[in-house]
Amino acid sequence: MRSLPLFHRLAGKPVVVLGEGGMAEPKRRLVERAGGVVVADLQDGIDLGARLAFIAHDDATRCEADAEKARALGMLVNVVDRPDLCDFTTPSLLERDPVIVAIGTSGASAGLAKQLRLRLEALLPADLGALASRLSELRDKIKLKFPQMADRRQALDNALTSGGILDPLQEGSAERLEAWLEGALDVSIFGAIEIALASTDPEDLTLRQARLLGSADVVLHDQDVPAAILNRARADAQRVTLPSEGKEWDGLVVVVRLVND
Repeated sequence: MRSLPLFHRLAGKPVVVLGEGGMAEPKRRLVERAGGVVVADLQDGIDLGARLAFIAHDDATRCEADAEKARALGMLVNVVDRPDLCDFTTPSLLERDPVIVAIGTSGASAGLAKQLRLRLEALLPADLGALASRLSELRDKIKLKFPQMADRRQALDNALTSGGILDPLQEGSAERLEAWLEGALDVSIFGAIEIALASTDPEDLTLRQARLLGSADVVLHDQDVPAAILNRARADAQRVTLPSEGKEWDGLVVVVRLVND
């Protein structure tokens, strides 16, 4: 591992951002989104106790000089587009507040990090942050329900696993959290994940849909779902045409339906 990923709490803290124009502005926005206070003068930043400095001058010599000065004064330095002068690099961020996924390449390729983020965007539901917030809010209730740490860890692992009641890659998990704590949910019902197809072309599958099909132990599907899509499932996965007799299925169950506009 070439870099150690860390999440800095910047709310209300001064952060130096030097430079003008297209390279400096994204760094200012990044600091402000994290709640930091942008300081545009190096000496002012030193006086205020800033510990981080982004340097984005158009002039390379000026960048090198300010980087050396800031580092000598104990700051961690990021020089835009100069990984050789950086103490830290900024990852490509995927945000589902308060969940943050940071993708970095240790400065090797910002473009690669961006494309990985865009692919992952399709996998994470919009309400993932709500699940994280509810888990935090209900922490005491979870401890009360599962007093022993080992039991609590196991219960959460089972609920949050792929196909679980609180599967973080499935929409609506946050809404089921309290009912799960009260024991009101049936795992056999909520363990199934539904895939709604807008097309019969397997090339139109989203990354998440393709991943779920490839991981499923049981595929319950409408009769008009084409074989070309079902073949994206594992060869040993059970395939059952809907409607099927009511029963409990073992493993990850995926329901595939074709939605007509």
